[in-house]
Amino acid sequence: MDIRPSLNKDITIDDFREFYWLKMELIEFCRQEGLRKQGGKIEVADRVEAYLRTGKKETAIKKKRAPVSKFDWNHETLTLETVITDNYKNSKNVRTFFQEQIGSAFKFNVAFMNWMKENAGKTLADAVDEWNAIKAAKKMKKKRTIIAPQFEYNRYIRDFLDDNPDRTKADAIQFWKIKRSVRGDNVYKKSDLDLMV
Repeated sequence: MDIRPSLNKDITIDDFREFYWLKMELIEFCRQEGLRKQGGKIEVADRVEAYLRTGKKETAIKKKRAPVSKFDWNHETLTLETVITDNYKNSKNVRTFFQEQIGSAFKFNVAFMNWMKENAGKTLADAVDEWNAIKAAKKMKKKRTIIAPQFEYNRYIRDFLDDNPDRTKADAIQFWKIKRSVRGDNVYKKSDLDLMV
């Protein structure tokens, strides 16, 4: 079993890729090397990897494209024909509109908020249909909650417990701690049960 190396500028690309790093470890490395610390875990890890590969620090910050639309999601009157714009924002006004259309069961959820941000050009009628489809899929358990790639711990725990229904969450955490400290990916595999000997 390979021992997890220290995260410093002398680490090899292979070692960096094959071991698990907490976001706070990546940020500390950026602080020490004078790299930008902002962004999600995957973005920060990509920045560290690029630096390790090239030795060059980012010189320019990529700016998000400014929204073109000036639509005011806080105050405009919303109808089913209202078109979702590139500057869409969740707001009290939007929540009130959806509660009027869907009922008191309406709540913003991650899947729906992502859909709204990715579907500029569609209407709020389309959004109502999508919210109902998401709710129906959850109810029928056809669609499982998607865990984003940066949440490796959560993915591992869920997959471990799915594959080992006789085990406890404490067991899953114990195996996760071993898994993240050894070389390789952090995806649950049945063979992980052999890690504890």
